[in-house]
Amino acid sequence: MTRQYAVVDSPYGALTLVATDGVLSGLYMTDQRHRPDETTFGEPDATPFGETIRQLEAYFARELTEFDVPMRLEGTEFQRSVWERLLAIPYGETRTYGELAEELGKPSASRAVGLANGKNPVSIIVPCHRVIGSTGSLVGYGGGLPRKKRLLAFESGTRDDALF
Repeated sequence: MTRQYAVVDSPYGALTLVATDGVLSGLYMTDQRHRPDETTFGEPDATPFGETIRQLEAYFARELTEFDVPMRLEGTEFQRSVWERLLAIPYGETRTYGELAEELGKPSASRAVGLANGKNPVSIIVPCHRVIGSTGSLVGYGGGLPRKKRLLAFESGTRDDALF
């Protein structure tokens, strides 16, 4: 198994991209909760990230609303099922943890959905920022609530101080 990484700038701070055998397997923000130890990222090499970087730049330029990059999401079966549901949340929309639990056929699993959401290894592209609390409030985000608020405002086209 070969791992490589590259650090790219974004409007939300530096993003560390990680590839496993040439396929995107991580996208981490600085100070992100559940960020793996950097010694596991492999060697610095931007080669596998050309298309990911292009799509991120287009997203931040408001030219792309849905990513289409190959990913290798490593986690439990339940975590992967949650991450797949995250990919189905349209740009500019949100879902609650409870709604995702319902969609998964596990209506009492909203806490487990929240834990899986927090361990999402490919933030932004797998849009865990689009999940909010049952009252519509901002709760939990591995990249920090200020970033979550900014991402949601960015996608909705509003000022971040107009949300929540």
